[in-house]
Amino acid sequence: MNYILFDGPSRNNLLPFTFTRPVAEIRVGILTIREKWEKFLNSTTTTLTEDYLSEKYPMVEMDVNVMINASYLPNNELVAMVKNLKDNQAIFKDEDVIAFFSKETQNEVDFDTYEAIEYDKDLIKIEHTWDIFSKNGAAIRDDFELVTHNRKSQPIPDSNNCINKQHIFIEEGAKLEFTTLNASSGPIYIGKDAEIMEGSIVRGPFALCEHATLKLGAKIYGPTTVGPHSKVGGEVNNSVLFGYSNKGHDGFLGNSVLGEWCNLGADTNNSNLKNNYAEVRLWNYETQGFARTGLQFCGLMMGDHSKCGINTMFNTGTVVGVSANIFGSGFPRNFVPSFSWGGNSGFTTYLTKKAFEVAEVVMKRRDIQFSNVDKAILEHVFEETKQWRKKDE
Repeated sequence: MNYILFDGPSRNNLLPFTFTRPVAEIRVGILTIREKWEKFLNSTTTTLTEDYLSEKYPMVEMDVNVMINASYLPNNELVAMVKNLKDNQAIFKDEDVIAFFSKETQNEVDFDTYEAIEYDKDLIKIEHTWDIFSKNGAAIRDDFELVTHNRKSQPIPDSNNCINKQHIFIEEGAKLEFTTLNASSGPIYIGKDAEIMEGSIVRGPFALCEHATLKLGAKIYGPTTVGPHSKVGGEVNNSVLFGYSNKGHDGFLGNSVLGEWCNLGADTNNSNLKNNYAEVRLWNYETQGFARTGLQFCGLMMGDHSKCGINTMFNTGTVVGVSANIFGSGFPRNFVPSFSWGGNSGFTTYLTKKAFEVAEVVMKRRDIQFSNVDKAILEHVFEETKQWRKKDE
């Protein structure tokens, strides 16, 4: 069977992260959503997404296909239902379609003509940016079971102080000495060739993905995910770094999500709780206003390729778009549009020529090419987000 993950209606609620990727490429737990589905299905998948992303994330359509809403995280029961879908059948959760059978010859899909199969049990759905960190604990636990099933961890070096060792899993090539790992609140996963430097203290649930690093004396509260090739120091609480992003120094990051290729300068701090303990609101690109999150704790949402200078302070519930460069004293506004350059004293437009020069250097350091396809995606984002950038102040 050919499986295709589609963005679904949640895509706009997951901006700025879905400016540069399909919903399926969001990391929550240990794995991306695509990686979860592919492990469960034992099959590769392709993507139905926005046209400007389709060259990097193409769709392969065959005579018969199963389309899967990428906002939903898989489990054994759901995957069994998906695998058993037949012609003219669809799986629904209330009014929301989870998956459906389709043929290449179909001009359109009319669910009124489909046999509706109801999924009436709990599922993890990623439909808002804050779901990425708020549902990360459940996702880490599920992924831990998935990736460690019937496998044996590498031995934990004797110099480490561990609690609940049976819920700590270390992949081949990982390095850790003189650390404290407490898995009593949730599992701890240390990926291939990852490193936890001396003096670090980790409380699960926690995932350190392949080639990622915790710097000396890092303090990590779960549920937290440090994505591949990322570096983290200082204090982090309930946050997700997708990959290739750095918070390498002291400072606090809490209830936050960083995309790829982000960098937080030394002693950057974010607030995750309002002084009056009120519900946090976050900028919503769809409504072009600040949306209720239902959360008392909510920090920073930062899109790909954005960076900030030393001693940057972010207010509770700040959204930073793609390729923003923030610096200077004081608190920047709590919505920073993509390709903005500046800070509390005002912003100008961060021109693509300059942004691309930085991206090329940053990615080259990790032996990854900043391709013409990457440039085209960011050029599209630059044009799409013009409406939120004021004229140079």
